[in-house]
Amino acid sequence: MSIESQLKAQLAENRDIVQALLDDGSEPDAEYTIEHHFSSSNFDRLEKAAVDAFKLGFEVNDAEEMELEDGSVIFCFDAIAYHKLEVALLDKATEQLLQLAAKQKVDYDGWGTYFVGDDIDDEEGDDEEDDGFPH
Repeated sequence: MSIESQLKAQLAENRDIVQALLDDGSEPDAEYTIEHHFSSSNFDRLEKAAVDAFKLGFEVNDAEEMELEDGSVIFCFDAIAYHKLEVALLDKATEQLLQLAAKQKVDYDGWGTYFVGDDIDDEEGDDEEDDGFPH
């Protein structure tokens, strides 16, 4: 897939994710932690991508190693930004990070964030094990 088609698909997904969060009652004016996901089977390339993301102003977490279902290993990290859930900001970051990924020959796997609002029931699921993922 070309970078242009990847960008087009990701920009559409940006709108879908933002709309879904807002439709669920997430706060439109809150500051969000936006985690842009990168992965590669080549650690050196991934490390260069992390340095480039840091130079663009993103907070970068340590790379993690993950084993895939087929037994192969990939490395991944998140480039993190803190801002409102605004499509224009997400689109700009997406374009920058897709270009960075293409330059370093790593995969940009989209972004994620967490619901922000009063509708989360902190008591819900107390008997369940916390898997660390938002619900």
